[in-house]
Amino acid sequence: MPPTLSWSLLGWLVLNALLLSAGQILFKLAADQGHALKPWWMQVATNPIFLSALALYAVATGLWVWILRQTSLQLAYPFIALAYLFVPLAAHFLLDEPLRWQSLAGAAVIGLGIWISVSGR
Repeated sequence: MPPTLSWSLLGWLVLNALLLSAGQILFKLAADQGHALKPWWMQVATNPIFLSALALYAVATGLWVWILRQTSLQLAYPFIALAYLFVPLAAHFLLDEPLRWQSLAGAAVIGLGIWISVSGR
């Protein structure tokens, strides 16, 4: 029997994509806090925002392993692509980066791809 997509599993998959997206925003914030006087590796190793991003990625990875115990990789993996929607939106609203129509159009195509890949389950 092929794996099915329950509402509960859908919520966990979306949460995982949100956690990964939040990690990307934190990585960007950490990258913007560079100091010319320190080597780059020391900047990131001592940056609490960078370390928070790593911790968030660790939580997301643990959640991902749990998700994969619940369903197939073939069903779960397309949802990672939701980050292509979440990251540009978060960058726009949190970092004041421009939100281009091309990003939204690409996210819509990705959303369609996710729907096609999991429909009928």
